[in-house]
Amino acid sequence: MSISSEHKPLGKQVTGSLHTLSPIVELNVGGEMYTTTLSTLKKHPGSKLAEMFTGQPKLRTDSEGRFFIDRPGTYFKYILEYLRSNQVPTQCIQDVYKEALFYDIEPLIKQLEDSPQIFGELVARKQFLARVPNYSENIELMIRIARAEAVASRQSSVIVCVVRTEEDAARCQDALNSLDMDKKSVVKFGPWKAVPSISDLLDCIQMDVEAKGYKISVQPHVAEKGFRFKSQDFFYKFLFTWW
Repeated sequence: MSISSEHKPLGKQVTGSLHTLSPIVELNVGGEMYTTTLSTLKKHPGSKLAEMFTGQPKLRTDSEGRFFIDRPGTYFKYILEYLRSNQVPTQCIQDVYKEALFYDIEPLIKQLEDSPQIFGELVARKQFLARVPNYSENIELMIRIARAEAVASRQSSVIVCVVRTEEDAARCQDALNSLDMDKKSVVKFGPWKAVPSISDLLDCIQMDVEAKGYKISVQPHVAEKGFRFKSQDFFYKFLFTWW
């Protein structure tokens, strides 16, 4: 005996048009379960999230018939809260911002970008670092050097030369020429045309290396006696601790 459509087991989503579904939708977002309405998910028609639930279903379902979204489920609650009540989250701002970008919820993106955390990162710090030549490439170079020197060691160090101006860059090159070390292992940052100082750049380097999971510290590099410049004018030692 066949089961009529109104007696289908609860929680099993139909794979036909979404217009035939219940307005209540069950979601599995990265292993976190949510229940909401189609109207909430489609609140911003131009968003990627709304497109997922417009027309034919564009998502797979889990074993219980819930629509599955392969994203961090922890932060989806903040996305839902915004869709339900226009409440902009005050926690996990950086992570929620990433999710808002993924779901392409433009009003939430703009409001988050006005928050001190995102504004400071995008407008202040990122704009500064964009003016430091080869910044990202130099971060990766530092990590490669540190890893290459980590064999059978608890710590490895990378010497960094930081120059604020073109004049400092020339003096730094003279200093490098008189250093008794492999010049290829010295990573050079700068010069740049922006307000932030050398200590600001050192903070950025440490922040971005630590964001990749490394434990590091920084200190002025003290050269041997007879060095013709004060080494702390340009040179710093980044110490990677492995265990």
